[in-house]
Amino acid sequence: MINKDYFKNKKVTIVGLARSGFACANLLSDLGAQVSVTDSQDNDSTRSNAIKLKDIKVELGRHSQGLIRNRDLLVVSPGVSDDALPISWAKEFNIPIISEIEVAWILCPATVIAVTGTNGKTTVATLIGRILEAAGERVFVCGNIGNPFCGELPKIEKDAFVSLEVSSFQLERIQNFKPKISIILNFTSDHLDRYSDVLEYLKAKKRIFMNQDKSDYLVLNQEDRMLKDLAKETQANVVYFYGTGKYKTLSHTTAKIAESHLPEAISCQTPNLNPNFAASLAVGSILGIDKELCLGVFNKFDGLEHRLEYVAELNNIKFINDSKCTNIDSAIWAFKNILRPIVLIAGGRDKGSDYSLILDLMQSKVKEVILIGEAKKKIENAWAEFLSIHEASSLEEAVKTAFSLAKAGDCVLLSPMCSSFDMFSNYEERGRIFKKAVYDLIRNKS
Repeated sequence: MINKDYFKNKKVTIVGLARSGFACANLLSDLGAQVSVTDSQDNDSTRSNAIKLKDIKVELGRHSQGLIRNRDLLVVSPGVSDDALPISWAKEFNIPIISEIEVAWILCPATVIAVTGTNGKTTVATLIGRILEAAGERVFVCGNIGNPFCGELPKIEKDAFVSLEVSSFQLERIQNFKPKISIILNFTSDHLDRYSDVLEYLKAKKRIFMNQDKSDYLVLNQEDRMLKDLAKETQANVVYFYGTGKYKTLSHTTAKIAESHLPEAISCQTPNLNPNFAASLAVGSILGIDKELCLGVFNKFDGLEHRLEYVAELNNIKFINDSKCTNIDSAIWAFKNILRPIVLIAGGRDKGSDYSLILDLMQSKVKEVILIGEAKKKIENAWAEFLSIHEASSLEEAVKTAFSLAKAGDCVLLSPMCSSFDMFSNYEERGRIFKKAVYDLIRNKS
């Protein structure tokens, strides 16, 4: 680590005790900071994490001014909204507020590659990590992907790379965060339960490149109308990628990183490459990694857990876990990639989505719909006139109902289009419970 004394003796309160807050609390405590943690949730997960923290004051189920007043710094976890009490108090008391990835950035000695976008972040961050590993580099894949940046930091050395998935929530509270390569994969309407409109959401995404300069790179999706003109707003060298696998750079640079490889990268073209592969290939080109090595990584890539994950088959009915689908555009991707008739399980906590936007595609792909969670009435109102709708009180019940409605040759698809936080701690838990329900169903039918 670098700047190890930066947080020493500082009084720091961390808001949120999920994965990133827990990792940040441990790290700062080890570096000599006076750490406190506050979380409005008092449940099995937060209590479990609280027990594991040593010599750190923890407040669960409420927020009190005593843990905010007279602090040197407030570190905010991604899920904490801007109108949360600790944020309001920190502003009132003029206490600086930063995110967990800003803390890690201050201490990180490695080259950071940061990936954001509405969809595909986890996949691309993973692919970049695997490309670097295949090239013989030491790489840490972390961030919003599951392994917090702060949690990996003690193992990260100067000559390593960090492939970092970052959400708009995490970018809201950065100050000096400056990745060597930043990638914005795509942009569509999402998180309108948090942002007033899509432009405010885009503004948060654009923060990923706000500190970049002429020695850095910004990778953009040329085919996304909301992104292609962002070259005008950055000092970084812009590299565009296309869904065809073609990519180009907007300007040359004297930067030391892969300067001799850029002409080859500009002329490289790989037909029929999906956008996630194309974006990863563009990053490989910047780093001077052989194109054939990248393509070899893609050929071996079987996808990620909870993203169009094949679970099992019973009576010629396939079960697919797409729990990571938390918005409409992600569901469109799923529908287009599944050829069988679909019995859909959807619902959860609404993110301000307009569910009518997907109706035309659903009418051609979806036979039956089972709704769960807080948003089921809103979704039903949008779909009931055009689709066969059923409700379930739990995901386990939804799986049983879906199986009873499915016929041989169908696919039961969990593709919620909503966040998981009404019924589950995260989308991973939702996906695991879906898979367990499927396995239980198969055992009972055996």
